Amino acid sequence: MSDKLPFWLVNVPKHQWPVGCPEFLLNANTKDQRILSTLDGDYHVMTWPEVTELISIHAVVLQSLFISQPLLGQNRLDQLQRVPSDLRRYLEYTTRLKKEHGSVMNFVLKERLQWAELKPKGNIPFSEAEDIKILYNDWPYGIDSKIVHLVVWTKFDLEDDPAADDLTPKARREIDDYVNRTFGSRVNPDHVLWFKNWRSLKSIHAVEHFHVMLYNPPPEFVDEVTHGDVPLSEKVGKA
Repeated sequence: MSDKLPFWLVNVPKHQWPVGCPEFLLNANTKDQRILSTLDGDYHVMTWPEVTELISIHAVVLQSLFISQPLLGQNRLDQLQRVPSDLRRYLEYTTRLKKEHGSVMNFVLKERLQWAELKPKGNIPFSEAEDIKILYNDWPYGIDSKIVHLVVWTKFDLEDDPAADDLTPKARREIDDYVNRTFGSRVNPDHVLWFKNWRSLKSIHAVEHFHVMLYNPPPEFVDEVTHGDVPLSEKVGKA
């Protein structure tokens, strides 16, 4: 942690220091302020085993909720965090998107997904390819660079249980089947993880999606399933 500087100056070269707190950081929550106060060099980059454990604990918690057993842990997906300087860039960029497009959702629909409407063609989930789009996570977390983080966007809803605040067992089986078919057939199954954010952690609520992480997958495979997508964090470059 850097105790001598306000959070909005940490990891910023002195010649680039703003006079006051930038507008895009004025409403930063306590968690973001804590991360932004950390030096990049002090940030712990998560390894594949650590990410695997984190996602596995999340799945166990959900299972315990659905079968009415005592809670075995707690939701730890919020431990997937961005490197401090990347979080700063993310907050700055999304603030600009909201000004230019009205909301991040509008930008995602128009520019990233290029979907004019969200009515699915298929009657059941994952039955029509045009109801699905696989893209990079635009602003990746602070994880091993060998881990590829993708987002699977869908025009159809994934059934959830309001009481559990997450997917129903039926929806989880549907996603499992799709992930195994799409990714597990081309990548070592032990190197494939998926998760869906708890509703409270979603940054984009109106477009259904879940996350897939692949450890050291063949680049040509990733290029194939994403149709040559490039994450926004690479397009905008380092600040």
